[in-house]
Amino acid sequence: MPLSPDDLLARLREQGVAYKLYEHPPVLTVEAMMAVCGDIAGAHTKNLFLRDGKKTTFLLTLHHDAQVDLKAFRSVLGARGGLSFASPETLREQLGVESGAVSPLAALNAAPGSVKILLQDSLLDAIRINVHPLVSTRTLSLVPADLVALLRANGHEPMPVALPDKAAA
Repeated sequence: MPLSPDDLLARLREQGVAYKLYEHPPVLTVEAMMAVCGDIAGAHTKNLFLRDGKKTTFLLTLHHDAQVDLKAFRSVLGARGGLSFASPETLREQLGVESGAVSPLAALNAAPGSVKILLQDSLLDAIRINVHPLVSTRTLSLVPADLVALLRANGHEPMPVALPDKAAA
C-alpha cells in the first residue's frame, strides 16, 4: 500500500526533515504549477518518469524550465535501448502516484533499487527545492540535502546528473 500524502508528512517529521507545506488548487502541468506556485521561494521542479528498452525505470527531477533531449540523455542515464515515458499504470504500480503528482518523494513508495533516482545536479545547489508530496494539490519546500538524506534513509541512492550540452548532442 503506497504512502498517503499525510503518511509522507508524518515520515518527514519522524525523520527530522524540516519543510514548508503549501496547499493550492490541483496543478497538472509545469505551466499551471508556475502560475499557482511561482512565488514560493526555491527551485521549482518537474519530474520525468521514464523507462528504457529493457524496462528499467528512471525518475528524473529537473529544474522546471530545463529542456531535455531524451535521445541525447540516454547515455547520461545509462539507458539501454530507447527512452520513453512510463505508462500511467507503471507510474501507479511503482511510485503509487498519478500523473501530475510525480516527485522524488514518490520513490518512497518504490522498492529500494527498483527505480533509478536522478536529480539535476544544479538543484542540489539551491537553497530550497519545491516538490509535490504525492499529490498535485500541495507543494513541499525543503533543503536539497534533506531530500537526499531522506531518500538514502529509505533505501534509495539518488544520483546527481548534468544535462547533456546541446552542442555536444
